[in-house]
Amino acid sequence: MTYVLLLIGFILLIKGANYFVSGSTKIASLLQVPPILVGLTIVAFGTGAPEATVSIIAALEGNTEVTIGNVVGSNMINTAFIIGLTAFIFPLKVESQTIRKEIPFMFLATIVLYVVMSDMNLQFFTDNTISRSDGIIFLLFFSIFLYYIFELARNSRDKTLEVRVKTTNREWGKNILLTVGGLTAIILGGYFVVNSSTTIAYMMGMSETLVGLTIVAIGSSLPELITSIMAALKKQSEIALGNIVGSNIFNILFVLGVSSVITPLPVNNAIFLDVLVMILLTVALLIFSRTNYHVGKYEGITLVLVYVAYFVYIVLRN
Repeated sequence: MTYVLLLIGFILLIKGANYFVSGSTKIASLLQVPPILVGLTIVAFGTGAPEATVSIIAALEGNTEVTIGNVVGSNMINTAFIIGLTAFIFPLKVESQTIRKEIPFMFLATIVLYVVMSDMNLQFFTDNTISRSDGIIFLLFFSIFLYYIFELARNSRDKTLEVRVKTTNREWGKNILLTVGGLTAIILGGYFVVNSSTTIAYMMGMSETLVGLTIVAIGSSLPELITSIMAALKKQSEIALGNIVGSNIFNILFVLGVSSVITPLPVNNAIFLDVLVMILLTVALLIFSRTNYHVGKYEGITLVLVYVAYFVYIVLRN
């Protein structure tokens, strides 16, 4: 029954994220919100909603290692496997704006994570913890990122001719229902995933950190995978890359920020190596994206192979 609930949880997460993104994107369109704002916020944060739900529920239930492991594992999958696979399908075009600000901001968020969890080395504490004050720091950085996005959107809107669209109450109602229903499915699915995966972990002798880095991370990253691959198939590579970069920033700054404000998150020493690998992957993405302003097929294969090797390592490490 536990495995059935885990499967049901993943299905709810995937379908819920799909409905949430579809409904909220349409609402944004009806409100004439610029497309760039939709891509960097609704799509990125919508596909990141499963990670947020899973991590916050895990924090509320005291499974804090799942919370951190899920965020780190999801970002590793996003940066290496999803971007790599998407680039292999269709080379990802990279806007100079993305290189100058968004990917470096993702790198900064990862560095901040590594710093705030290094209490033993930097402050000589007896253990490493992401405290409530650290969570507030994350949320302050996230507010800076949101301010940047809204400024970007405002400038974009100033340059775009607005088109008035006639809408009906039925259309509004349909999209509001999709958005609310999708969010409900995400929350319920997150509850099933957290409880089922932790039960399986104890049954198989796996650590909560490993479960967060593998089972939970892979399941909650499926919306990003589906969204990015569909965008690549439609040759909308900028949406694919923007979705991943936005989701990674959202995962670290918002998800860990809210989770640690709810309850301080003890840090498993094994996670430090995983965060270092995540930093190196972010640097690699920045370098790859500067070569002719795109991430090509061979670079995509390299990222996928690195993730496969890393995945094998963390399983053996357990």
